[in-house]
Amino acid sequence: MPIVNSIAANAEEMKTWRRYLHQHPELGLDCFKTAAFVVDKLREFGITDIHEGIARSGVVAIIEGREPGKTIGLRADMDALPMQDMSGTEHASTVPGMAHTCGHDGHTTMLLGAAKYLAETRNFAGRVALLFQPAEENDGGGRIMVEEGVMDRFNIEEVYGIHNMPGDALGAFGTNHGAMLAGVDEFTIEITGKGGHAAQPQNTVDPVVAAASITMALQTILGRNLSALDRVVVSVTQIHTGTAMNIVPEVATLNGTVRYYDPAAQAVVKARMSEIIENQSRSFGCSSRFVYEEGYPPTVNHPAQASFAADVARDVVGADKVNEHADPIMPGEDFSYMLLARPGAYLFLGQGDTPVCHHPEYDFKDEIAPIGASFFARLVERALPAT
Repeated sequence: MPIVNSIAANAEEMKTWRRYLHQHPELGLDCFKTAAFVVDKLREFGITDIHEGIARSGVVAIIEGREPGKTIGLRADMDALPMQDMSGTEHASTVPGMAHTCGHDGHTTMLLGAAKYLAETRNFAGRVALLFQPAEENDGGGRIMVEEGVMDRFNIEEVYGIHNMPGDALGAFGTNHGAMLAGVDEFTIEITGKGGHAAQPQNTVDPVVAAASITMALQTILGRNLSALDRVVVSVTQIHTGTAMNIVPEVATLNGTVRYYDPAAQAVVKARMSEIIENQSRSFGCSSRFVYEEGYPPTVNHPAQASFAADVARDVVGADKVNEHADPIMPGEDFSYMLLARPGAYLFLGQGDTPVCHHPEYDFKDEIAPIGASFFARLVERALPAT
């Protein structure tokens, strides 16, 4: 079964939705205008069982099938990123400092396209819970929705999600039977020395030298304390210090992230970071403060649901465009919380040779929206067959 004909026929309308959303990005939990747009469309489709204000601005809508049955959850994220849109398109962001550079505008569009089809046909036995989620990028809207009880409240038994994937062939799906994306933690290191004149550093205790040494030493954790096969990344991404070129500062602050798959490896990283920071700081005569914040857990597919989702994808795009054994990658995703709460699967949908997600010139490829919408629709009809 190829792309659903009626969804393909709706491609231009879906493009209009997506480009409107792209022009009006919102951040974090405050996706109120995006949510209002979603609700308006759902009502146009004849969907009346709509629940707003979940995780502040999230939306859950229920579509009833022709017969009773279980409930399948389909998730799309709605939030943008705090960066400038440099795509150069006619539909570029109209909001300074905000841009849909991860494709959540496209994810929302795909789920709306599936919703329109499913509301028109209702050719399934059971219910579909449409989960329009804010704050994937930062505040963990998926976690908040789970904590607010959406899985129990709406009797969701399985849950599925899609993310676009620049660099993968246009319209090709990728998934696997286990870990898809890494866990993501954040850290702050504050190093305190003794400031003074840069011409007389011997009279200071320089936190900048300690910060530089710590930054390099942290890179030894993988390969010396963990195997390179352990799939861990420790990245110092910010160094903040100083006010003038002729002053040795009092304090230097480092920030960064840790990516991991195995909680045992995560524990080794935390312990070794603490030891390195304390001892390196002391070796330079500085004191230190280390704050480690655990964030999104790894996104891990459930084997049965991943196999089923791959089979559905083959129905939509053909076997040659589905990789059921895709390699995991190191970014994180708060869909992980939904997969901890219920069985399900997460898939990548290739959008060809485009700038990567989070690049200022990134733009979602409108051609793949009908493919993602068709996948969601076929998944529901196959998971919940009507008699």
